[in-house]
Formats: sequence, C-alpha cells, structure tokens
Amino acid sequence: MISNLEDSSQEKVRIEQIRLLLNNLGSSVLPGILVVLLVAYALQHQADPMRLTAWGVVVIASKLIDIIDARRILAREILPARLPALRRRLVLLHAIDGAAWGSLMWVGLNPASPPSWILAIAVLSGVAGNSMSILSPVLPVFITFITLELGMIALKSMQSDAVALNALGLAAIMYLATLLMQARNSAQAARGAIALRFENLELVNRLRQASADSRRAQQEAEQANIAKSRFLAAASHDLRQPIHAQGLFLEVLGKTELTARQQSLLANIQSATNASAEMLHSLLDYSRVDAGVITPQRQAFALQPLLNKMERELAPLADSKGLFYRTHDTAELALSDPSLIELILRNLISNAIRYTQHGGILVGCRRRGNQLLLEVWDSGIGIAPHQQQEIFVEFHQLGNPERDRKKGLGLGLAIVRGLAQLLQHSLQLQSRLGHGSVFRLTLPRVAAASPCPATPTPPAIMSRSLPSAVVLLIEDDDIVRSSMLLLLQSWGCQCLEAESLETALSLLSEHQPDLLISDYRLREQKNGTDAIRAIRQALGCDIPALLLTGDTAPARLREASDSGLPLLHKPVSPQQLYACLAELLADSQP
Repeated sequence: MISNLEDSSQEKVRIEQIRLLLNNLGSSVLPGILVVLLVAYALQHQADPMRLTAWGVVVIASKLIDIIDARRILAREILPARLPALRRRLVLLHAIDGAAWGSLMWVGLNPASPPSWILAIAVLSGVAGNSMSILSPVLPVFITFITLELGMIALKSMQSDAVALNALGLAAIMYLATLLMQARNSAQAARGAIALRFENLELVNRLRQASADSRRAQQEAEQANIAKSRFLAAASHDLRQPIHAQGLFLEVLGKTELTARQQSLLANIQSATNASAEMLHSLLDYSRVDAGVITPQRQAFALQPLLNKMERELAPLADSKGLFYRTHDTAELALSDPSLIELILRNLISNAIRYTQHGGILVGCRRRGNQLLLEVWDSGIGIAPHQQQEIFVEFHQLGNPERDRKKGLGLGLAIVRGLAQLLQHSLQLQSRLGHGSVFRLTLPRVAAASPCPATPTPPAIMSRSLPSAVVLLIEDDDIVRSSMLLLLQSWGCQCLEAESLETALSLLSEHQPDLLISDYRLREQKNGTDAIRAIRQALGCDIPALLLTGDTAPARLREASDSGLPLLHKPVSPQQLYACLAELLADSQP
C-alpha cells in the first residue's frame, strides 16, 4: 500500500514536471523567432543566403511545432500511462531543435570573418543558457538539446585549422559540462518545489478535512446537546406534574384526622416527595443558568447572616452522618447577589457533606485586600488532578456508578460554576486525593459601615384562611387541577376551574374572579401569558395573576421570565404557593 502511494506521488511529480516544461515553451517562441531573424540579417553578407534561409526556416518551424504540440498536450489530461511516450516525444522534438540551432556553425561560420563566428558563438551560447531554465524540469530533454547544440559547436571548431577555433571547441565542451551540472541542480530544485507543493496541497486538504470533521463533530455535539436539553425538559415537565399534585394532595391529607401511624406514614411520604422535588429543582436551577434568564441583583450584604442560615439548614445533615460542622464568624460585607451566593454556598456545602465520611466541614470567609474569599473546606474523599475540571460538567459524579439518588444528580457544581461565571466571581478548587478539598469563591469587599438593609417578607401562616377570594384556575392536567382545587378550597377560596382559555372566557359572563392562576403550557399551542392577557382584556382590569410552570426548556424559561408575571415552578410547595397568593391578594386590596 505504501509503495503504491509513493509510486502515485512520483507520477504526479513527473506529470507536473512535463507540464512545467510545456508551459515554459510559450515564453521562448517569439524571442527565438526574433533572434533567428536578427542573425539572418546580420550574416546575410557572410554566409550563403540559401543555406542561411534554410537554417532560419528550419529553426522557426521547429519552434512552432514545439509550441503547437505543447498546447495540444496541455489541452488534455496527462495520464500516468502516457508519461514514457511523452518523454520520448519531447526528447525527439528538442533533439531536432538543438541540432537546428547548432547547424548555424555550419551555415554562418566564416573563419576569415571573426565577427561572423563571434556572432554565431554568442547567439548559440545565449540560446544554450536560456534553454536551461526552460527545459531543465525534464532533465533528459535538456541534455539532448544542449548536447546536440554545443556538440555541433565543438565538432565544427575542432575540425578547423585555426588554433583559436580549436580553443573555442574545448571551451564549448567545458561550457556543456557546466550547464549539465547546473541543469541537474535546477531539475532537483524544480522537482523538490513540485513535491513540496503537492505536500502542501495534501496538508491543506487534510486541514480542510479535519476542519470539516471538526465542524461536523461540533454540529453533532450541538444537536446532541439540544436533544439532551429537549429530553430533560420533556422528562422534567412530565415528572413535575404528578409530583406537584402529590405534594398538594399530601398537604390536604395532612389537615384531616389521622392516627399516629398514619401521621408517620404521611411524614415519610412527604419526605420522599420533598427529595424528588429537590432533584427537580436542581434541574430547574441548571436550566435557568443555561437559559440565561437569571439577572443578578447586586447589593451590599453581610455574610454572617447567610453563614448562620446555612448552618441552621445543613448542620443537621452533617450531624446525621457523624460529621462536625463549623462556621468561622465574619463581620465582612460583600457586593453581589445574596440569593445567588446563597444558592452557590448551599450547593458547595451540600456537596461537601455528601462526599465526606469522616471529619467535617468548615465554612468561613477571609479578607484579601479589596476582596473576600468565601471558602468551604471538607475532609472528604478529595479529587484527583485530572478530574478537577470534569466535576464541573453536568451529571458528572465521583464514586457513584450505581447512580445512588442520595448523591444527587451531579448538577450542583455545574450550577455553581454557571452562577460564578454569571456573577463574574472567580471560583477556585484545591484538592488532594484522600485528603479533602477546598472551594474558594472570590467576592468584592464592601468597606461600608453597614449593609443595605433587606427587609425580609414574614412567612405567611398557613393555618389562617386566605382572604375570601374567587380564584380562576386554568390547568389542562386533570390530576394537577384537582389537587390545586382541593388545596385552594381548604384555604377558604371559591374556585372556578377551566382546562383551556376558551372555557375560562366562557366562565367570565357569570363570575368575576379576584385572582387568576394559570399553567404556562396550555392546549392548542397556547400559553398562560396569552391566557392572562386575554382574560384581563375581557374583564377590562388587571386582576392579580400567577403563572405556574413545569417547563425547564431554556426557550420556555426565557419566554415565561420575559412576561413580567409572578412565576412559580412546579413542584410548588404549599407554603410557597400560600405565601405568593397571600401577597397577591393583599396587594390587590384597596
């Protein structure tokens, strides 16, 4: 195989050498004819006119035949099988050409007239030198031409009785040897240049192919990523609906009279439901980062309240594994989005607890000039150097080939990296396999005396009924609609239900809702934003409205976010839904 490739490459080079020679011939025709006419004019009184004329006709005819033949050959493809015949043909034609030029010594040389033979020698020497650049690409052709031309000079000179002409013959032989050596070097250079050009062309073709393969692989990767996102969005939406309904049904069930055993079973079911909801919320957080719908709200805030909140929420989880949880107190203020920093910190701490079996977790903050280093230390399994970038890839997990749900989905660190990039905060990792890890998030430091106060909204108390309100619910999923109706009724609401916008509009003729709740994805390619807009137009007022969605597709998240309406993501906890409805109804009171 390698031998065949080498033979094919050599054949391409030989073909290109012949093409180069044939193309060179065109540049020598007109100058050659002019030289012939000039010599004939100069020697018209020194040589036999008939012989001189015959010489001129033969040389010009040879030139014309060469160029006509060259154009005919170039007009067709030169096949490897034709190479030997073409080389023989070119050798023969230029042998005739060389002999025709050399015959000038027999036609125009007059020993009694030094100017005549000086002119003849000068012309033939110039033709010999010029022929090297034209014919040397195919060395046998040049050798044949130059040997016959200069050989006839040497032969004619050696036959003369004049010593000067004899010396001229020896000089012609030496000149012939010199031209042959130069021609060999020129032929090698031409061959090398041609071979290099083919290598470059092959390299360019390989680069183009590699580039095309890279683009194709990139397109395939992008399509796979789009397909993955669509699958996750579809699977997430379909899972969110029943889990959302299940949580609401369980909330209603918890308000009924249950035995102690039933209360215990209910608590276990709620715990399993909450675990499923947490995984789905991880997918939602990742989708929101991926969709670019998160807009940071930067402000100055104290870090210590956030660290205290993390300890209250996550220290019990560490205690349950026999780990210590320590927080290093700080009085520093940071400039960032506190809710997003909370999400980053929660993911880092949860990840540290998940992968730590002995020892514990330390959370703290250190000052470095005008920056703060928010750090999460653990004594866990550590991360090998070659995996320290891979752990930030979505769904990548260490030591979880069985995909234990207790270890999450592998999205926590992907969310952390996405949020850090969104906030333009540096995120660093130091880790030794078997010796634990530390994650450092760099935050801008604020030197103010106190942070901008953030007034927290007091949590709504679910034991109270909502203000008496008529709620119009648009939801096309029967189970979700039933669970929502039961829960709203348990909160003292009067409910109107509709599975489509058309049904909802038909209810407005008999009822005036105080609050509108709509699922984002409705039937017949309609969405909750359009439904709320249509109902507000029909009522002639902007009644309070709430969007619910189970979608996590980036495009859907952007659409819902751009609507400007309050938006909750399924599965919605009863506490979160109650608080949102209470706030909307309170704002609508005169």
